[in-house]
Amino acid sequence: MSTRIAFLKGHGTENDFVIVPDPDNAVELTPAAVAALCDRRAGLGGDGVLHVVRSAAHPEARAMAAQAEWFMDYRNGDGSVAEMCGNGVRVFARYLQHAGHVSEGDLAIATRGGVKTVHIAKDGDITVGMGRARLPEGEVTVRVGERSWPARNVNMGNPHAVAFVDDLADAGDLLSPPPFSPASAYPEGVNVEFVVDRGPRHVAMRVHERGSGETRSCGTGACAVAVAAARRDGADPAVTGTPATYTVDVPGGRLVITERPDGEIEMTGPAVIVAEGEFDPAWLESVVG
Repeated sequence: MSTRIAFLKGHGTENDFVIVPDPDNAVELTPAAVAALCDRRAGLGGDGVLHVVRSAAHPEARAMAAQAEWFMDYRNGDGSVAEMCGNGVRVFARYLQHAGHVSEGDLAIATRGGVKTVHIAKDGDITVGMGRARLPEGEVTVRVGERSWPARNVNMGNPHAVAFVDDLADAGDLLSPPPFSPASAYPEGVNVEFVVDRGPRHVAMRVHERGSGETRSCGTGACAVAVAAARRDGADPAVTGTPATYTVDVPGGRLVITERPDGEIEMTGPAVIVAEGEFDPAWLESVVG
């Protein structure tokens, strides 16, 4: 890494990311490098890194290259690899549009959670086909301090525990992962959502994202919350035959989630590119040792 490396900053409902365009997969992003980039005081700052690579150039995405030209190599803020990030997909799509790789309309993006269909609307909102939720069986409990709540186990390509509470303050500071049981439910950790009702098919949530701490928004988490709320409310589209749409307020804004009778889930919300520049790889090498 002898030349300066381009980056951008973007966010989707204030879930923010460092974007590293790297079509040929030439930039080595170690866990330590990702964590340094995401450091909000000593780095660029972000909840995660969106590594933009052509699918054909990445060993984990080559099999998807015929379906999707671009692969979202997503990393959490601590450097760990994640299967999917719903807000990240929207910001990734906005970057592709910003860079002139795509225009308004439909496109496909490869992720570790599979190929995601995306629609960039003329009004600026971006809709992502998030696939189907899986609902693993078994009771799950999450805990904050001395209090505990039952949680719905929802998998959106990544694991979630959704707990309905009386007040969002019940979630505590969310600086550390809320304990859960049984441990076997989430052997690789879990994203935990705390949810309150705001009105008919309208909820608000806070989330502790695995590997990132509390974030201002979580797209897969909002989908998991909508799925859990629909089951709680007797509005499972597979049973009613009618799509279920929930408005989900997150600290950073608002997302709209629709689950269709065939199980497919769509998430709609904003995505913004806020800055772009370059960083010196020598700086990155110096901070990661």
